[in-house]
Amino acid sequence: MERNLKEALEHRRSYYALSNQTTLPDDNIEEILDFAALHIPSAFNSQSTRMVLLLKEHHQKLWQIVKETLQKTVPPPAFATTETKINKSFASGYGTVLFFEDRSVIENLQKAFPLYQDKFPEWSQQTSAMHQLAVWTMLEDAGFGASLQHYNPLIDKQVIKEWELPEHWNLIAQMPFGIPLAPPAKKEFKPLCERIKVFK
Repeated sequence: MERNLKEALEHRRSYYALSNQTTLPDDNIEEILDFAALHIPSAFNSQSTRMVLLLKEHHQKLWQIVKETLQKTVPPPAFATTETKINKSFASGYGTVLFFEDRSVIENLQKAFPLYQDKFPEWSQQTSAMHQLAVWTMLEDAGFGASLQHYNPLIDKQVIKEWELPEHWNLIAQMPFGIPLAPPAKKEFKPLCERIKVFK
């Protein structure tokens, strides 16, 4: 879809009813992640964000891991509702993007710039957030719906093991996506005067 940046950001919403269909070839979805990795800024140009694209059986495996993990901790009556939500809103999609931050990069920066060592983990989260927003917006501009989930740290060890990822990759968020089957819920906005101050 041809939208300018403001329109694309405005259109980005959370979609919780997804189909397992796609609007793009897989290579084009990979290009979205490549573009974000190349062009999203990071503090000290750390480039600490890591992303993993899960498609097909890998996508399904992730949400199976989530369900199996939650089943061990969520009481049975509540788990039935949770399982339905995961099946209809996340596992039902076409794929999932996993967002990580590389702890080794952050630790090296802390050693190199001790004056800012307490800030690097915070700045790392900001870097991840910018990648999440960029990928989310580009996916939606391509006709997908998506949402942002946080089943970490419950699933961290299983995810690292299943896809043989470096142990110093810290899982931040999961973004399931697919063609939306229903419009997003109405969004409520708090008054801008409470959120923005201008001094002229």
